[in-house]
Amino acid sequence: MLSRTTVIAASLSVSAGSANPSKSNYSRLLGLNNNLSYTASNPVIVSSNSNFASFAWNTSNNSKYTKSRMERFTTRASPQPLTNADELIGSVQTFIFDCDGVIWKGDKLIDGVPETLDLLRSKGKRLVFVTNNSTKSRKQYGKKFETLGLNVNEEEIFASSFAAAAYLKSINFPKDKKVYVIGEEGILKELELAGYQYLGGPEDGGKKIDLKPGFLMEHDENVGAVVVGFDRNVNYYKIQYGTLCIRENPGCLFIATNRDAVTHLTDAQEWAGGGSMVGAIRGSTQREPLVVGKPSTFMMDYLANEFGILKSQICMVGDRLDTDILFGQNGGCKTLLVLSGVTTLSVLQSPNNSIQPDFYTNKISDFLSLKATTV
Repeated sequence: MLSRTTVIAASLSVSAGSANPSKSNYSRLLGLNNNLSYTASNPVIVSSNSNFASFAWNTSNNSKYTKSRMERFTTRASPQPLTNADELIGSVQTFIFDCDGVIWKGDKLIDGVPETLDLLRSKGKRLVFVTNNSTKSRKQYGKKFETLGLNVNEEEIFASSFAAAAYLKSINFPKDKKVYVIGEEGILKELELAGYQYLGGPEDGGKKIDLKPGFLMEHDENVGAVVVGFDRNVNYYKIQYGTLCIRENPGCLFIATNRDAVTHLTDAQEWAGGGSMVGAIRGSTQREPLVVGKPSTFMMDYLANEFGILKSQICMVGDRLDTDILFGQNGGCKTLLVLSGVTTLSVLQSPNNSIQPDFYTNKISDFLSLKATTV
C-alpha cells in the first residue's frame, strides 16, 4: 500500500449549551467556510476563515467527538490497478458504495452488480450505499433498488436528503424554526420524518415573480435554514426566496446536500448537478454552504457510529475523485475508484490530478473476474 501525506487543515470546537449529547455525535463537518450551530434557541457563528473547518460539541459524554480534524490526502505515486480482489476484500469489513455511476447510470443497472453484491454478502461483508443525490428519501431509494432487482434494506441506504435532516437533528435545530427547501421531494420527506416544518420544494416550482416597479418580495422571517439540493424545477422565485432568508434572517443556515458539478439523469450523457443550484445561492448571498454530503465526513462519522464500524475497516467505492474518493480518504478509509461513471483513466492519470485512490478498476463486477475466493 502506498503511503499517504496528511495535512491538518483545521480543528474547531463549539459549546453546545444544553445540547443533548445523544443527538450531537454527528455534528462534525468538513470543508466548510461558515459553520453555524444552534444553542437552545440562538444560532452562534463559529468560524469563517478556513476552506476546511470542522466542529464538535463540548459535552461531557461526547469526548470522542470533541477533537476533529481534516486530513487532506495529497501526493502519491501512480494509482494502482486492482489486481488482487481477495486481498482487498479480506482487508475490510464494510464496503460503502456510491450509487450513480457505480451501481446504476440513470435508471439502468450496471452489468454484474447483483452478482458482485451477492459475492460480498456471501463473504460476510457489510454493504452500505451512499448517494449525494437528494431527490429521493431513503424509502424511495429502497424502491429504486427493488425495481432494479437488488435486495437492499432501507437501513443500508444513506442519501444526502437524509443527511440534511440528520445534521439539523445533530445541532438541535429548533423545532419552532422552519426550513426553506430548494430541492425535490426526497428532502421534504426526510425533514417531515425528522419533525421539521418546511416550505418551498416542488410547490414553488411554478411560481413566478412579477417585477413591477416598487415590487418588494416578502419572505418568512421564521426560516432558520435553507437547504439546497438538486432541483429540476429550480427558478428565480426559489433563488430569490432562499437568498432573502439567508441574507435577512439572523443566523439562517445555508446547507447544501452536495456540490456535485454533474449527475447522471440518463445513461446517455452527463447533466448539470446539484452544485449548479448551490452555486446560484452562493453567488447571491456570498456565503459558503455547510455541505452534508460527500466529501464532507458528516455521513462517514454517522455511519461509523450507527453501525459501530472502524473506519480503517471500510473501503469506499466510487466513480468521482473529488467526492467519493476524497470522502473515503477524509474518513481514513481504503478507496477504490471505478471507471464506470464520471472519472476516466486519462483524468485519473493526469498530472493535474492530486487525488489518487488506493486502487482503481473498470467496474465493481471486476471483483468477479478477479476470482476472489469464497470464505
